[in-house]
Amino acid sequence: MNNHETDVHTISPELPAMFDGMKLAAVATVLYIIVRCLNLKSPTAPPDLTYQDTPLNRFLLKSCPQLTKEYIPPLLWGKSGHLQTALYGKLGRVSSPHPSGIRKYLPMQDGATATFDLFEPLGDHRTGDDITMVICPGIGNHSEKHYIRTFVDYAQKDGYRCAVLNHLGALPNIELTSPRMFTYGCTWEFAAMVGYIKRAYPQTQLIVVGFSLGGNIVCKFLGENRTNQERVLCCVSVCQGYSALRAQETFLQWDQFRRFYNFLMADNMKKIILSHRHSLFGGSSVKMIDADLSRLYTATSLMQIDDNIMRKFHGHSSLKEYYEKESCVHYIHNVNVPLLLVNSADDPLVHDSLLTIPRTLSAKKPNVIFALTLHGGHLGFFEGAVLFPQPLTWMDKVIVGYANAMCQWEKQKPPCQSGHLSESSCTEEKA
Repeated sequence: MNNHETDVHTISPELPAMFDGMKLAAVATVLYIIVRCLNLKSPTAPPDLTYQDTPLNRFLLKSCPQLTKEYIPPLLWGKSGHLQTALYGKLGRVSSPHPSGIRKYLPMQDGATATFDLFEPLGDHRTGDDITMVICPGIGNHSEKHYIRTFVDYAQKDGYRCAVLNHLGALPNIELTSPRMFTYGCTWEFAAMVGYIKRAYPQTQLIVVGFSLGGNIVCKFLGENRTNQERVLCCVSVCQGYSALRAQETFLQWDQFRRFYNFLMADNMKKIILSHRHSLFGGSSVKMIDADLSRLYTATSLMQIDDNIMRKFHGHSSLKEYYEKESCVHYIHNVNVPLLLVNSADDPLVHDSLLTIPRTLSAKKPNVIFALTLHGGHLGFFEGAVLFPQPLTWMDKVIVGYANAMCQWEKQKPPCQSGHLSESSCTEEKA
């Protein structure tokens, strides 16, 4: 009996010590994973800016402090581009408002019906002028999305009228009236909305805003034709990828889980297409419909859907041609109005190699400012102290702040200067 007790007393102290060691190792491992996944050791910093030193750019950076001050995301999760992207995509915005607007329907030449929502300003603009923001949302998005509603409400309160394009086929309760839906770079619907605003409000000036895919569309629209830039004060593009042809290879990589995001977006596109199957495929033969739908069901990437379905809406002979023709990279150098391009370094959808496009452009053209934040994810840019984000994001504040600065410049600019002129051309005019 005594021997048994002795054995127990000699063994038992070692077991708790071993378990304590295992617990500590497990806790240390979990903490390491959390720190790495949440990127907690990453610093906060102001956006990295690329621009030419012109009077206008100096004025804009001085008058829009968000571009030069430190962007501070929520402490516990805001430095993870994945969580910023997921919160934007799934949770939308905190306390999302419900701005009241009027839906407009515009018949197109090919039988399609474009729709956009019009929101009147909730007060006078600080300059006393009539200013309209023409807004193009991200892929498959529309005016009822949380991030759009939050931004519109904020812009309305600052005296802006807002017109928000609903991508063709994106609204679940609006039927297509032709066998075509929105594509990566088709500008027809956005052009129709802008044309309506110019006719309905002949005194208004325009601020052009594009989010993600919408950024590609608005920059392509402005660069397609010089007349598209008339009455446009400036343009802001947030989180776009600039070149679908260059992006397609990166979208098949597992780095930053892009392949997984590709799958999720492809699944969402499938749902949109299938919800309009009768409008899109009704005029085709049964055999062709079966073949198209079969390829659609088995598609696991956006590229497969683009190749089998989307490129055919505009008669492109190949995926390469479709991506070449619909990417703004071939048009954006023609944009001469002030242009703010915003991207995030931890955006899991936009590969770093694509950012050479806006960086090179802003170094060459005096009207372009490229702002790259360390954090923000894809259309996230949440701000907040520790855990809970604020309703308004850094992105919302930057767009309105930049627009306010641009409007102020136009109001008080010297006679020889405007958003379209560099310092050298001002000197030439004086001479």
